[in-house]
Amino acid sequence: MLLLGMALRNQGRLSDALERLAPLAHANPRWAPAHYELGVTLGLSARPGEAIECLHRAARLQPGIGTAWLLIADHLFELGDPSGADRAYANHLVMSTTPPHLFHFAAITCDDRFADAAAQIEAYLTARPNDVHALRLLAETKARLGMDEEAAELLSRALVLSPELTEARSSYAVILNKLGRTVECLAQLQSLLATDPENPSYLNLKANALTSVGDFAGALAAFDKVLADYPSNAGIWLAFGHALKTAGRRDECIRAYRRAIELAPGSRRGILSLANLKTFRFTPADIAAMRIQLDNPKLQPEHRPHFHFALGKAMEDESRYEESFVFYAEGNRLRRGASKYDPSDTTAHVKRSKTLFTRGFFRDRAGWGCQNADPIFIVGMPRAGSTLLEQILSSHSMVEGTMELPDITQIARSLLAGDSTSIDPTSYPGILAGLGTDQLRELGERYLEQTRVLRRSGAPYFIDKMPNNWAHVGFIHLILPNAKIVDARRHPLSGCFSIFKQLFARGQPFSYSLEDIGQYYQDYVELMAHFDVALPGRVHRVIYERMIDDTEAEIRHLLAYCGLPFEETCLRFYKNERAVRTPSAEQVRRPIFRDGIDQWRNYETWLDPLRIALGPVLDAIPMPPVPIAAWGCRLKRQSR
Repeated sequence: MLLLGMALRNQGRLSDALERLAPLAHANPRWAPAHYELGVTLGLSARPGEAIECLHRAARLQPGIGTAWLLIADHLFELGDPSGADRAYANHLVMSTTPPHLFHFAAITCDDRFADAAAQIEAYLTARPNDVHALRLLAETKARLGMDEEAAELLSRALVLSPELTEARSSYAVILNKLGRTVECLAQLQSLLATDPENPSYLNLKANALTSVGDFAGALAAFDKVLADYPSNAGIWLAFGHALKTAGRRDECIRAYRRAIELAPGSRRGILSLANLKTFRFTPADIAAMRIQLDNPKLQPEHRPHFHFALGKAMEDESRYEESFVFYAEGNRLRRGASKYDPSDTTAHVKRSKTLFTRGFFRDRAGWGCQNADPIFIVGMPRAGSTLLEQILSSHSMVEGTMELPDITQIARSLLAGDSTSIDPTSYPGILAGLGTDQLRELGERYLEQTRVLRRSGAPYFIDKMPNNWAHVGFIHLILPNAKIVDARRHPLSGCFSIFKQLFARGQPFSYSLEDIGQYYQDYVELMAHFDVALPGRVHRVIYERMIDDTEAEIRHLLAYCGLPFEETCLRFYKNERAVRTPSAEQVRRPIFRDGIDQWRNYETWLDPLRIALGPVLDAIPMPPVPIAAWGCRLKRQSR
């Protein structure tokens, strides 16, 4: 009966095939082939939802049917669930590359029981520590648990034992890219592409990695090659659009995002990517399509915030501010509900930093660290004008702009891990007290070596504009005492609300509630005020509103602090054609404008939670180097 159903399907007689296969699967609930063949036939009959159910059942009954997961991925993509499709495709890779003796562990992994799978594989490896396939599978479970560093170590070990294990090398490249270890990722890809130069997965990963290191010509060429063979892959069109945006090719970028949305109408990332083009305006048809998506009960919960943020932006562009705020607030509420962020962790970090980083602490370590003066760090809150400052500085002949670099945070985390895989964040920054002059110098040299790949122009100075590095100012000073540190500051209500309406891809977990943002801003200002006392004059502060009001004077002050001669090109920063990766990419390609300074006032009615959370920060800009408790520079409250 099974063979008859398959034969009928192969003749194109799908209804006849279903008449045989449906009763067969019903009568044999634990026979995987019947459910698999029924799923295949339902898929061909344009019934993807039912097909997914049957294929899931087949995959669980017989994990070795790896193609079931591949078909599930195709159907989920068709139904507008690209993230679900990605997970299903990952399961296909797990099953199709796992030897039969490990099928049991692979099946548990594919059933999303990652902790159980990890525990069982670790127990198995105690007796067989050199089973490279088990090491690779354990790395897969660790990666799905978010333990990427451990996954990378396991894959590295597997490759030492078996350098020809392509599956492990491929997974290793993916993890390295995710960890921001892009140079190492590209090295692995070079090895993979040497034996399989047309592999679309390798080429796609290479394109994304090249984008990360600023090689946009190479990245766009790789995307072109992949899309020539896979023109219907929405995910690749989306990544292609990101690269085009960074390279400043706006019209082509919009076409790429539009193509991604056409191929996957439920693609929330495509919609949000259009919203993040600040000068882009949604059409009535776009808005109607987004509302339909939100009304769809089958829309995945993790997809909903993207449509809320995009609609918030669309309503704001139409001056429908109350409706806009409702969308922004709901998008943030959904993201906050899925977040484990605890604002007290940031407050505690600030307290520990103030206790450790005293004038005496720094005086005792004067002259320590790497003496190289190449880096210019721009720190502060997101959306505070850091991209503008980077664009201005990178327009100078002696300065190269790079991007938001994760290296300082990575190096700090590596100190916490030591020889262990566990990390205790509360031991930082206290752990720095035990480091000697040679260790601090080596850490500074390590930072310079890791970031060298991003320096292409030969300019003597380069910019690292990771805003979150405000939390590491003390660490930066210890390892690179001659580096410049610029604090980009913006009016609290203006800057904080700009954060609230921006859905960040990653790295800003405090940004999902007005209360959290206000507390985070207050912690940031308190620590920076402390460094004004502990390291007088070490940090140069640029107030965004002052830069707008008196651009040339502020630029001259900034260049003088950096030890750079004044150049007229810094005033014409908007003509700089360098690549820009942040949400402000379009804005910094325009002359100075005041449009965004007072946008928060349109939402003033709903910002009381933010005002309360900001506390004294709302009334004072701590320009003088005094502790937060003694702020005396009272300003007229700009929120009134």
